[in-house]
Amino acid sequence: MRMSGRERREQLIEIGRTLFAEKGFEAVSVEEIAAKAEVSKPVVYEHFGGKEGLYAVVVDREMNHLLAMISGALKGTHPRQLLEQAGLALFDYIDSNPDGFRILVRDSPVSQQTGSFASLLADVAGQVEHLLADQFAAHRISTKLAPMYSQMLVGMTAQAGQWWLDVRKPRKEEVVAHLVNLAWNGLAHLDPKPQSPR
Repeated sequence: MRMSGRERREQLIEIGRTLFAEKGFEAVSVEEIAAKAEVSKPVVYEHFGGKEGLYAVVVDREMNHLLAMISGALKGTHPRQLLEQAGLALFDYIDSNPDGFRILVRDSPVSQQTGSFASLLADVAGQVEHLLADQFAAHRISTKLAPMYSQMLVGMTAQAGQWWLDVRKPRKEEVVAHLVNLAWNGLAHLDPKPQSPR
């Protein structure tokens, strides 16, 4: 039975998603995508203009899905609660979409300026920055430091997520509890002017 254009496009996206997760962008070819879909290479070019176009669609879908999960989880008002909710949302995404997470954390093509995991983390860090700035002001810590601390928190959580993707132990809830413990207890007793090691 012949597929409609829309069905064919979705099939190619799913095949591309699987291959990019398994091998990474550079190792996947248009020939391989076409062969898995049992179509000719021109069909892939017709729908996406090439491998880069297909990759961009796959990454965009994954990023939107992850951002929606994180945004939807942020319902609390206390900063610790928001930290827990954001961490658990990321780990829920990793647990339910391991292929998608693998695609996001792999190096994107050099031509790809946006839509990378780094740009996603920068977006999340920007949201965290505002929460930290409020807390810093309340504790008489310079709010100019909020961007740096937000990058540290988001980076720590993302790195832990990459590690957990491969080991899957302990349970994600336990990992998030430890992340929050490290971040929250560290932040709760933050020295406003830490001494540099030199």
